[in-house]
Amino acid sequence: MKALTWQANEKVDVIDVPDPRIQEPTDSIVRVTSTAICGSDLHLYGVLGPYLKPGDVLGHEAMGVVEEVGSETGNLRVGDRVVVPFNISCGHCWMCRRGLFAQCETTQVRSQGKGASLFGYTSLYGSVPGGQAEYLRVPQAQFGPIKIPDGPPDEQYLFLSDILPTAWQAVQYADVPPGGTVAVLGLGPVGQFAARIALHQGAERVIGVDMVPERLALAARFGIETLDFSQVDNVADALIELVDGRGPDAVIDAVGMEAHGNRPVALAQKLTGLLPDAVAQKVTDKFALDRLEALHAAIKGVRRGGTVSVSGVYGGEIDPMPMMEMFDRGIQLRMGQAHVKRWIEDLLPLVADDSDPLGTRQLTTHRLPLADAPAAYEMFRDKTDGCIKVILQP
Repeated sequence: MKALTWQANEKVDVIDVPDPRIQEPTDSIVRVTSTAICGSDLHLYGVLGPYLKPGDVLGHEAMGVVEEVGSETGNLRVGDRVVVPFNISCGHCWMCRRGLFAQCETTQVRSQGKGASLFGYTSLYGSVPGGQAEYLRVPQAQFGPIKIPDGPPDEQYLFLSDILPTAWQAVQYADVPPGGTVAVLGLGPVGQFAARIALHQGAERVIGVDMVPERLALAARFGIETLDFSQVDNVADALIELVDGRGPDAVIDAVGMEAHGNRPVALAQKLTGLLPDAVAQKVTDKFALDRLEALHAAIKGVRRGGTVSVSGVYGGEIDPMPMMEMFDRGIQLRMGQAHVKRWIEDLLPLVADDSDPLGTRQLTTHRLPLADAPAAYEMFRDKTDGCIKVILQP
């Protein structure tokens, strides 16, 4: 089959790889009909290269049709149309019973000290081949796949795989009081949905912060106030000034480790990726740094006693944090991989609603064949051609 594979830092290629096969009774094989490029994939494209090897199949946002099932896949049947959550969880372990599906103890990658296995996301998370391919092996298929109806276009449901639940969890974690104000840092796909969800759930004001004109314009179409951070000296100060001189009740960091700014750290990240893998992994594990501009802006811009919710991915080990300010301001900080299946019952009715209340069908800017994936990665990384979200079709 054809699949998009990592080959080297900032180099991916579509090549022929072996077709997946059933390996465990709880496996299924899904013929992929649509798969998306996620902002987290860009971390693999550059920063997290030491944990990949040439030929690794990327992608963790996928949906399709079940082609084959193992003997213990419950009520999953050949021909079912499904969305595949990005984290692989069993549904019955101690963590799963508590709704902490991203920490599933059945698929936990204990050798790396990490949580549940993820599709297409490095040896840190199990080296499970991803969904930017013609076919996908789905472990724990008795629980994971989300059945959806035939008929509606893929993009109406595809984002249940990751970015919609991630955005929903970010807003839940933000704990915005009724009639409160929340700022969303980063208006990529997760930030766009988080801002819309916050409005849907009753926030009185939602302020979206970015510098890309297309992202700011898209957010404004949904009634979100926008702040172009390239036009202010200090984002935190601007947020405090915008909201009664005290700041918003909550701030969502939807940016993560590769925020704009801090060129020395950006250079260190790039140089680490050029080291031999064994050395680079040790450096990353013990001494990794993130670009923390967005996180620090969130911490310093939220009101005293407010909440910072982090959905952007971070990977640092010795990142400096403004602990005195965090303590003095009395903020709450929540974060983590999205527990996808925990939020599906909340999201399915909204996704199925013909009125499209979250604008699910209004996010995708580019639909391309899988063969064009390498160029699509570059376009998504560089934010050219008005690119906000790319869907690939094998």
